[in-house]
Amino acid sequence: MTDDDDPALLARLEDAVLRLPRIQRDIFLAVRLDALSYAEIAERTGLTTAQVERLFAEALGNFCRNLDDPTRHRWRRWFR
Repeated sequence: MTDDDDPALLARLEDAVLRLPRIQRDIFLAVRLDALSYAEIAERTGLTTAQVERLFAEALGNFCRNLDDPTRHRWRRWFR
């Protein structure tokens, strides 16, 4: 992102990330920001690679839903 990015968009992105469950948020950020592989994350967290893949997929879905619906509450994720 650059200095001229839309502050409102950055706030929406940050909010969408912060509304992820902690383990999903940690894995999402490790993949997207730290560019870690699933195997590296699995080694660091003690999870299996398959668990990391599943949690990242869930995080990505929740992130997209959070962006689409900024009023979506954490408890609503159970009631898609």
